[in-house]
Amino acid sequence: MGLLDSIVGQVLGQGQQPNAGQGGIAGALMQVLANQAGPGSGGLAGLLDQLRGAGLGQLVNSWVGPGANQPISPQQLQSALGQDQVQNIAQQSGMEPQDFLTQLSQHLPRIVDQATPDGRVPDEGTMSV
Repeated sequence: MGLLDSIVGQVLGQGQQPNAGQGGIAGALMQVLANQAGPGSGGLAGLLDQLRGAGLGQLVNSWVGPGANQPISPQQLQSALGQDQVQNIAQQSGMEPQDFLTQLSQHLPRIVDQATPDGRVPDEGTMSV
């Protein structure tokens, strides 16, 4: 079990640890993070890079750094992740795309905040999903 598994479970208040194969928002969150694997960047860092690349750097920085977490809207997430990825993850988790985006927008800032207590994104080895 990775640190990120623990954080997602803690934020969502679940007794069991999430994994990419289970349904609901916990599984969807893990699926989002698992889908960020790419050359040289994956997991949480890859997701944050994708959000920054979509012009959401100020929001991401508020989650990683000290201070209040700025909210992200479901529409901003859909734009950053892309409709195909949203549809795929929602379907795999047994959720409607809009429900997935709404819940992701509610939980992602807090998950990132808790995963980056020192104001930096841990390397992939310590954040296994």
